[in-house]
Amino acid sequence: MSERGFWMRWRVRVGYPVGLLYWLLAKPTPQWMLYGGVIAGLGLIVRAMASGYLRKDRELATSGPYACTRNPLYLGSAFLAAGFIVAGHSGIAGVLVGGYFAAFYYAVMRNEEEDLRARFGAAFETYAARVPLFFPRLRNRTDGTDSKQDQAFSLNQYMRNREYKALIGTIAGLATLWLRMWLRARIGY
Repeated sequence: MSERGFWMRWRVRVGYPVGLLYWLLAKPTPQWMLYGGVIAGLGLIVRAMASGYLRKDRELATSGPYACTRNPLYLGSAFLAAGFIVAGHSGIAGVLVGGYFAAFYYAVMRNEEEDLRARFGAAFETYAARVPLFFPRLRNRTDGTDSKQDQAFSLNQYMRNREYKALIGTIAGLATLWLRMWLRARIGY
């Protein structure tokens, strides 16, 4: 199995037991659930904005959030993970989730860049030279790049990319964390 195949295949396979261990180790409280929910909400907003600009497999996304970071979807996912770390209110669970995210998502971002480089060639190289991989550059672009690709957010594109599933998953995740809190309070589990 190639290194690329390893990271893509094991990201999901490792994610399930990490999620279960996180749930078992979590010690959520209403206050920490609120704080974590706000952070996760920010992640959902970042992901939603990015998905409204992303036309997968058709063109290189360079406008909207993609003008600040090459990976706004993963940046949003990092906020989601941080929200769950905070909501879980457990250092051990937090280290587990943070370690999982750091180990797998950096490799996944690099693997996806190989695909973009192969598909878009020089256009991707130019884009990658001016936009950071993950941590966003917040200042305005003043390098004279062609703005004809700049596009507005599209709700239709958001729906086509099925990003609403991240909202549904986040609500389900917070609900299971609320269940964990309830179980801990009622039966000490």
